[in-house]
Amino acid sequence: MGEFRMPSLGADMEQGTVVEWLVGPGDEVHRGDVVATVDTEKSLIDVECFESGTVERLLVDAGTAVPVGAPLAVIATAPDGAVTDRAATDGAATGQPAAAPAPVPAPAPVPTPAPAPPPPSRPAPVPHPAARSPLARRRAAAAGLDLASLPGTGPHGEVTGADVDRAVRRPRISPYARRLAAERGLDPAALAAGRPHPLRARDLPAAPASQAPPAQAPPAQAPPPRPRSATAALMTRSKRDIPHYYLSTEIELGDALQRLRRHNREVPVADRVLPAALLLHAVAGAARAVPELNGHWVDGRFVPGEGVHLGVAVSLRGGGLTVPVLHHADRLDLDALMAALRGAAERARSGRLRSSEASGATLTVTDLGELGVDAVTGVIFPPQVAVVGFGTVRPRPWAEGDTVAVRPVVTTTLSADHRATDGVTGARLLHEIDHRLHRTEETP
Repeated sequence: MGEFRMPSLGADMEQGTVVEWLVGPGDEVHRGDVVATVDTEKSLIDVECFESGTVERLLVDAGTAVPVGAPLAVIATAPDGAVTDRAATDGAATGQPAAAPAPVPAPAPVPTPAPAPPPPSRPAPVPHPAARSPLARRRAAAAGLDLASLPGTGPHGEVTGADVDRAVRRPRISPYARRLAAERGLDPAALAAGRPHPLRARDLPAAPASQAPPAQAPPAQAPPPRPRSATAALMTRSKRDIPHYYLSTEIELGDALQRLRRHNREVPVADRVLPAALLLHAVAGAARAVPELNGHWVDGRFVPGEGVHLGVAVSLRGGGLTVPVLHHADRLDLDALMAALRGAAERARSGRLRSSEASGATLTVTDLGELGVDAVTGVIFPPQVAVVGFGTVRPRPWAEGDTVAVRPVVTTTLSADHRATDGVTGARLLHEIDHRLHRTEETP
């Protein structure tokens, strides 16, 4: 038996609001499954389960705000050695023999003159929730349904193809989405028809204009969006508590961008690598080489990170920013890093970040190059001890020996915590970034 608790999704998070449950009592969950959506004031986060089992009960209703660490649900985990329905299903699907059930002792003879019925010619099949026909297995696989969760109407409780067809036709809707649809005058069954996944609250369209409340004059001074307010509070605390120091340098990118162009000519357009990923790749390698700037300041001392987990500052459409995390970024090649960056940014802006992507950064990178700024000097995200910033890559005069040429140059900055390091260490990190962007033997 385990408790699923409100996770900490950021150093400044004190509480979260359960917006929507995606599971209910009796549902089977596995490690990594998204079980709830939580509002952290900065963004909506899809929260994952970190153990496998069956949801026994939900302790918090949707719409309730609870502090970090508060129990949200009770998950019953299978004891060691127990054979679950899923295990039995897997055995049937793979053809492996399942463990035979323990023999049931015969009942004591009843003293009665009535003759016993003749034994059947073959043992009667034992009803089992995992029993299903081959047709049902094929149709369920095509529809993405879990057969173990379907009621069977065939002989001895067998799940038939007709049972699967009925389940496919029956709309799958989360309870919160059903309630919101009713409030907005929407037909949830029509909206859920044909969807491969359950209809969730975020999938619902806005209320029809005819039912929308009458427009009112906007207030003279609207309050800032919640994500921006939360970001401002965290940055205020950072500037108050952390003694920042700042360094900057200019890095010439001519050879690095030329290698990148050669690489992109050999891959599909959708898989091309952006210069932002090239810069992140260099920062990840530099952080591994200078571990003093990759970690957290906790309880008056520096705790090195167990890996290089880069936080990437992403602006939100509604204001403010969030920092999705690219875990073990130093282990990723350029293509994998670009794919991770693209996916994290899309999920962050659509409010679909997973909890594993919302925390654990050991070093943050902010890149405002697309907006045309020359340089950005960031504010440290506590409990981290540094943030690296990149401006726009611009053509600038660049001395090469005795000549001057126009080369693409980016201004790179470092904001660091003076409690953890000094300027010499910070300069080493900037030097390592420059060095990695000039390693001609390194192929993107």
